[in-house]
Amino acid sequence: MALVDDLRSTLGSDRVHSHPLELLVYDKDAGVTRGEAVAVVLPETTQEVAACVRIAASHGVPVVARGAGTGLAGGSVPAEPALLVVLTRLNEIWEIDEYARTAWVGAGVLNLDLSRATEHLGLHYAPDPSSQAACTVGGNVGTNAGGPHCLAEGTTVAHILGVEFVTSDGDVVMLGSKAPDPPGLDLRGVVVGSEGTLGIVTKVLVKLTENPPAVRTLLLTFDSIQAAAATVSGVIAAGIVPAALEMMDQPMVVAVEGFIGAGLPVEAAAVLLAELVGLEEGVVAEASVVERIANEAGATSVRVAADDAERAVLWKARKNAFGAVAQAAPDYYLHDTVVPRTKLAEVMTEIYEIGRRNNIQMLNVFHAGDGNLHPLVAYDAREPGMSEKVRAAAEEMVRVSVAAGGSLTGEHGVGLEKRELMGLVFEPIDLDAQARLREAFDPHGRMNPGKVLPTGARCFDFDLAGKKEVSP
Repeated sequence: MALVDDLRSTLGSDRVHSHPLELLVYDKDAGVTRGEAVAVVLPETTQEVAACVRIAASHGVPVVARGAGTGLAGGSVPAEPALLVVLTRLNEIWEIDEYARTAWVGAGVLNLDLSRATEHLGLHYAPDPSSQAACTVGGNVGTNAGGPHCLAEGTTVAHILGVEFVTSDGDVVMLGSKAPDPPGLDLRGVVVGSEGTLGIVTKVLVKLTENPPAVRTLLLTFDSIQAAAATVSGVIAAGIVPAALEMMDQPMVVAVEGFIGAGLPVEAAAVLLAELVGLEEGVVAEASVVERIANEAGATSVRVAADDAERAVLWKARKNAFGAVAQAAPDYYLHDTVVPRTKLAEVMTEIYEIGRRNNIQMLNVFHAGDGNLHPLVAYDAREPGMSEKVRAAAEEMVRVSVAAGGSLTGEHGVGLEKRELMGLVFEPIDLDAQARLREAFDPHGRMNPGKVLPTGARCFDFDLAGKKEVSP
């Protein structure tokens, strides 16, 4: 294949893969959809990424960027045969400025490695997805990833100051800067969360956050999801914004406890993990308020982590929730929606009813503080008709969330999984505006085609029902 020959002449044969078995490793992410890569390349520099993009363009082959493959919405899965550009070898931390509290890092740097590299300076990178030990900073930028500790600090976009960016023509540009309020359009903000549809981020200027002087972590247990949800609403209403407010239902607690053995109360209908950070006096005072609100809502127990070791065990349990599901079934389908905090209990009741009606096994873990739900269906894809049933139930969960005033996704992105549901939250004119913005960056449609925007997103082309419209 001429494309592969040109790529090998640029990168060498050891960093270009085209054998079907090699491609099989890369044509799927952590979700359930599989695509087709015509070749996989592993560049090590921005210049090599740009060269690969130019070669693909010369052969009329689209390009899909991929990080560690931990995505759950099919964002890095080719929607059509494409060149897969894997960025994991762009994993250098070039510069850490402890005074400006910034760092320049490669797109392939692991999220957790960045915080480990800055720990001795009393700094960390705040966004902390559950997959932070495996996911990359570039992948986080692509989906505007969140995490348990984004309640107070904000998601990825709040921590990115600039990006080095390869355009669809293979040019390299810089978007954003260290300046706190640069003039002009915020193209940095446009790129964060664009899921590789505008170009490829190769280098990232991140904002670092000071480690808090004091931390207090509480494990609160309840005999109902409703009581736990009432506690979440009560804490926020009291003017307290914890660093994290994470909830797990009983099926998830049972799975996690069998996997980690963290001493979680498996008899509880729901557990709430609350973390408060700041100055010692303030943390103690806020923890007391959280405990009081929880008890008023009907908490059955309150446990305060005695030290950093116990706190680490509790967080290990929370962040291994998805891995723990392997005990229940060989496959899982994980959704990611957002609902108003005041609607948590109501929506969760409807989601449980969807699971019951479809006779599917469901476990729930979510960022309760910001209403970001993660209903997880455990199933066996080998069972005839099961995958279709699970997908249908998952779509119903999305529709319930949106109907409650929520959104399609909080942090996993739209990708392939929710592309055709964009019409639930955007009018045709909004989708048209997004499509025009995308075309301004990528007029030839080379970058991650078939993602995010639904079929017929352009108003003058087709409406969401697929009916031809007349151009205005």
